[in-house]
Amino acid sequence: MIRDSVTPEESAGVFDVDWMGMLSRQVLREEVAGLVAEACAWAVGLSDQPHYRRRSGAVAASGLTIGERAANGQLLAEEADGRLELGDARPGSFQDALNALGSDGRIHADRFDDDVLHPFAHRICLAAADRARRSRAAAWAELADDLGEDQSDVADVVRAGGWEGPLRMEAEHLVLAALGDVPLIEVEAEGLPLSLVRAAEAAARAAAAPPPPALGDDELAGALFLADAAMRDAGVAVPVPEPQAGRLLEALLLEGLQAAEVRAVLAHLPVEAGTAAKVTALMEAAEPD
Repeated sequence: MIRDSVTPEESAGVFDVDWMGMLSRQVLREEVAGLVAEACAWAVGLSDQPHYRRRSGAVAASGLTIGERAANGQLLAEEADGRLELGDARPGSFQDALNALGSDGRIHADRFDDDVLHPFAHRICLAAADRARRSRAAAWAELADDLGEDQSDVADVVRAGGWEGPLRMEAEHLVLAALGDVPLIEVEAEGLPLSLVRAAEAAARAAAAPPPPALGDDELAGALFLADAAMRDAGVAVPVPEPQAGRLLEALLLEGLQAAEVRAVLAHLPVEAGTAAKVTALMEAAEPD
């Protein structure tokens, strides 16, 4: 058990221990149930997506959905494309689905990193830092000084400390330990209630958001033409569900749309309300302060 206080000798640096890293891992362990729940919610809709495989170096649809292939007991991933640590997965399992290809040649595990693991690890680090600042004030001040950051700016201290990377890896191990061998369809069923809650929250945020910037008729028509092409190339489901928001945004940006154009076309695309809100949130998170 990691203590929330340190002795004067520890705070003076007598013991060279990464206490902040240890505290972050403790907070992660406390929140593992929430992490698993978020993973299940993210997986909702994955079995309805087309299954892809690489043929002669190109990514092509196999003609089945991920769910259909899983139901047939066929592996979703191919050894040459996936991550080594995700290999030897049970066919049709959550781990197998993570290693499967998307339409752009990336595996779903990459999107899971972007959508779930990285944000969750960041939130855990901020929570651990806030706890440390309140309960280990002297040690926190010394740590911030060692990192060359203002102790009052928790986000900057966390960024400089580099705890997120190792924590993300541990979060992945925890998710795989809990869900790795579970059939994908069971993971989706478990995540459906939270997925609906997240969609409702996103719809509420979207309703409260300011209207998107206006484009001229010609500008809007051009942006919609590019957006339609991007959606076809990305192979997203229609209407686009919230778990595919990251893939949709990536496709729109790769097609050459600017952030203002993305915001403008969202109201005209076949996307769920939660998807539009998540795309907007992802853009806001990527924009410099």
